[in-house]
Amino acid sequence: MAWPVTLQADKILLNEGEESHSMYLLQEGQLVVTRKDGDKDVILGYINPGEIVGELSFLDQQPRSATVRAVKECKLAQIPLKTIDEIFKTQPQWLEVFIKTLVKRIRHADSRIKV
Repeated sequence: MAWPVTLQADKILLNEGEESHSMYLLQEGQLVVTRKDGDKDVILGYINPGEIVGELSFLDQQPRSATVRAVKECKLAQIPLKTIDEIFKTQPQWLEVFIKTLVKRIRHADSRIKV
């Protein structure tokens, strides 16, 4: 089950380093993804309607790797961790292993990128 969330412009949705309990589907608006480099925020990219944000930490329960902030007012669907756990229970075990393997490989590649 997803919960509706409205985020005002310039408000932070996710903070780099925090724990994950949800991922989000952006329905309206735009988000910017940044990572700290010393005392500067480096823009990694933008999230546009129809895209998911917060999925890596959601799936592997590692700390958030970046901060996500609203560029303008956003409407999102919040997907709690409990929801994905329930879905995995109804699927073959290999599907969860497959997804977590992909996430692990993405994390590894991400760690090699310097900002």
